[in-house]
Amino acid sequence: MAAPRFDNWDDVVAFACALPDVEMAPFYGTPCPKVNGKAFVSPGREAGSFHVMSPHEEKEVLLETDPDTFWQTAHYDGWPGLLVRFGSDDPERIADVIRRAWWDRAKKAQRAAFGERP
Repeated sequence: MAAPRFDNWDDVVAFACALPDVEMAPFYGTPCPKVNGKAFVSPGREAGSFHVMSPHEEKEVLLETDPDTFWQTAHYDGWPGLLVRFGSDDPERIADVIRRAWWDRAKKAQRAAFGERP
């Protein structure tokens, strides 16, 4: 299986929709991947990036360790999510961040079927 790429929103949607029980549904008026009715990735408000949900502690680590990929505007300050630039040199790290966002919104049975939190 080829390594994931996140060069555009279509790549993000394709990856997210391959996760269990994901469906496209409106999120602030835009179709986004959701699990159990909860969005975990969205196009974001900034060109060249998408938004992914992330707990505050993990968000801070991502912002500090890879600011070329993970960033935020004042809009996302204090929010459990951050922006991800398309075309990162570390797509597997982005894949894990997306998988964790899915896992955090999954039900107990879905988590058990998926396995440990990435």
